[in-house]
Amino acid sequence: MYHLIKSRLVFLLFVFLVSFMSTVSAEVGQLSNAQLKKLMDENVPLIDIRRADEWQSTGVIKGSHLLTFFDARGNYDMEKWLADLDKIAKKNQKFILICRSGNRTGQVSNFLNKKLGYQQVYHLQRGIKNWIKAGDKVVSAK
Repeated sequence: MYHLIKSRLVFLLFVFLVSFMSTVSAEVGQLSNAQLKKLMDENVPLIDIRRADEWQSTGVIKGSHLLTFFDARGNYDMEKWLADLDKIAKKNQKFILICRSGNRTGQVSNFLNKKLGYQQVYHLQRGIKNWIKAGDKVVSAK
């Protein structure tokens, strides 16, 4: 009897751990500046989702793809944005999102992950503001 109970407990623990691990692996990755640099060195695409006026005011990280998500009024065209994203990174590939402070990219990356099934989406914690504050370089937006 004891052996049967122990086996069931081990099985339940295994099921719990597997479901927990699959949930964890599906989470959106929040990156520090150092982690962003490492992924960029691995040629993982960086996509700046801010507006053109924001790119002009702060500059952008060299090599980033400029792909606005929200307009000045907070509107977006998901179908067009996803089509443009697909030209940069496929659904099953790693990519990184960046915005001003990390708020927009947090929303977008969570939506992509939880609603659309993107499993390798990352975003920079605290956005371009923190990148610049840390003394990391930007270039003029083109």
